[in-house]
Parts: sequence; structure tokens; C-alpha cells
Amino acid sequence: MSAAVPPSLSRSLLLFAALYGGMTCIAGVLGAKQVALGPLAVEAGIFPFLLLVVISSTTAELHGATAAQMLVRFGFVPLITAMLLIALVIRLPTDPGMYAPAIPAFPIVLGQSARMMLSGVVAYGVSQSLNVLLFTRLSQTAGRGLAIRGAVASALSQVVDTVIFISLSFLGERPIGALMAGQMLAKVVLSLLLVPPLIHLLAAVGRAIDGEHARD
Repeated sequence: MSAAVPPSLSRSLLLFAALYGGMTCIAGVLGAKQVALGPLAVEAGIFPFLLLVVISSTTAELHGATAAQMLVRFGFVPLITAMLLIALVIRLPTDPGMYAPAIPAFPIVLGQSARMMLSGVVAYGVSQSLNVLLFTRLSQTAGRGLAIRGAVASALSQVVDTVIFISLSFLGERPIGALMAGQMLAKVVLSLLLVPPLIHLLAAVGRAIDGEHARD
């Protein structure tokens, strides 16, 4: 006999919450690498961030805007916890027997300045909340076009994410115009290409899971 799921918390919402929390943690790690996608250059952290957009939008579609915004707010918990744990581990003494090349590489890959970490938290909160708001508003004015609503909300929220993160992280330290423009272009293109199929896929998975539960 399968374990019971509380009536107020569907299986798909449990799945989305678990996946969402994982993506908030891994985004900062993958962001340490810059990837080249043809002519586009973008931090690899964009991929988990786009999944965050897909998950929150799908949650809004299946469970309502309130549940989606709650998911975004709860996302601060694993995000900040991961940052604190990384900072702690970097400061702990290193085992002399550790694989030698990894000793200097670890803090380079995972370490970020306090300014960049704060910028990431602010950009996350504003952009993800904005995505849910835009997605919900578009559902009221643009009908049932799930893929279009998801892509438009994602593209606009990722532009805002870029402006906030780069401005707070680098303003006054380096020229940011070209960096900001390049990141915006890459994120908009990836939003338009990846979000529509992913949001349809996740919505289908969510409906299937909840449908099976409803028949239990």
C-alpha cells in the first residue's frame, strides 16, 4: 500500500517543491562555469534557473499563484542554507591528504564574494516572484497559451534578473553594459527555446501524477 499524501498537498506539488529546492542549491555551483552556445556565452547557472522558472510557472498553472509564490519564498531556505554551508566548509581546515589539484580549485569554484552572494539572493527573489506574477497575469489576458505565457514571463523575468545581479555585483568595479547585454540576449533566447517544451512536459507529468493519486 502506498503512503498517503495529505489532501491539501498533491503529489505533483511535493515533486515540484523537492525539485525546486535542489535547483536553487545547484544554480550557484553551475554558475562557476561559463558555457559557449554557438555565438552566445552564458553562465551555466542559467539552466537550473530556467528550471526554477518552469517549476514555478507550472505550479501556478496547476495549483494557483499563491502556491507558486510560496514555493519561491520557501526557495530562500535551501538557497541561503547552501551558501552558509559552502562558506563554512571553505573555512574549515583542509585535509592534507585531499587530492592536491582540488585543494586550490575548491574555493575558486565554490567561493563567491559576499557582494555576489547577496546579489544572487536579491536577483533570485525579485525575478522568480516577477515570473509568477507575469505568468499569472498573462493567463488572465492571453488565454490558455501555456507555452507562450511561460516563455514571455521567463524572458522578461530573466532580463530583470540579469539587470539586478550584474548591477549589484559589478557596478563600480568594471564596465557592465556589454556584459549585461550579452547575458540578456542569451537568457531571452534560452527562455524562448527551452521553456515552452519544458513547461508542457512538467505540466503533463504533474497532471499524470495527480491523476493517478485521484484514482487511488
